Amino acid sequence: MRICSDQHLAYCTNVHPGGNWEETFHSLNEYTLKIKEKVSKDEPFAIGLRLSQQSALELQKDSVLSQFRQWMDKHNCYVFTINGFPYGDFNQGVVKEDVYRPDWSSTDRLTYTKNLFDILSTILPSGVSGSVSTLPGSFKEFPNDANAINLINKNLIECHQHIVSLKEKQGQDLHLGLEPEPLGLFETTEETVQFLQRLFDDAGSKEIQSTIGVNYDTCHLAVEFEEATDAFQKLKAANIRVSKIHLSSALRIKISDSAPTQLSPYIEPRYLHQVIAKDDTGNITRYKDLDLALNQFSKTNQHDEWRIHYH
Repeated sequence: MRICSDQHLAYCTNVHPGGNWEETFHSLNEYTLKIKEKVSKDEPFAIGLRLSQQSALELQKDSVLSQFRQWMDKHNCYVFTINGFPYGDFNQGVVKEDVYRPDWSSTDRLTYTKNLFDILSTILPSGVSGSVSTLPGSFKEFPNDANAINLINKNLIECHQHIVSLKEKQGQDLHLGLEPEPLGLFETTEETVQFLQRLFDDAGSKEIQSTIGVNYDTCHLAVEFEEATDAFQKLKAANIRVSKIHLSSALRIKISDSAPTQLSPYIEPRYLHQVIAKDDTGNITRYKDLDLALNQFSKTNQHDEWRIHYH
């Protein structure tokens, strides 16, 4: 829904099953319309559409896309942003670090993201900016040597060129938001700025700064012990566009002897729940997952505070 002249608030559908378009469309009918009824009954309702690679391929068919547009018109809904971070089925089986595969060194990730922009350009309301959010290049534990970084930048620049071609053809403001995340290739604001400055230099054109920016997830950066005001100031100083903001929550706990008992119920096998711990001297320790952090609990000095990537 429109919250001011040029800003919109959307309900993100990545919390629902969406391995293919049938599942995605079912969730829109089963869950999203109920949310609209409660919060925007008589006003246009914005959907932050999460599309897997399979869903995107199916939705690109003219007949399916036409039906979806008719559905949005009927229910007074619209899409101005797409979540293009999870490539596959985000709600089935064990996901963990596979959520980062394929990463931006792969042409599969590039093709998928270009498809998302093609869809968005077709369904985007007139006069509204359109965004796609994506992963922070890769995962820190993946091979990220100079060759991999070059491939990541090459594919992002090609995506930028595709966005530009759509913008010129359709007269739309379209942009990609790279999403810093704990243990992503870049996870802090400082790392994000460094990565994007190199990308912009490699592109050799200032135009890329209007098409590629940052998707700021409030959970992710809070887990990094960052203050939003400071982060936005750094992004602004570096002329980095804030493409989108995800409003999401995280776990925070002051550590005591009871911490393992309190946190154990949050261990689950599907997703990564990265832990960033800060001790009373300001030192930071990072753990890939909550169970790994708890396994080390009795072997290390207790930290003053843990912040956990757990929406």
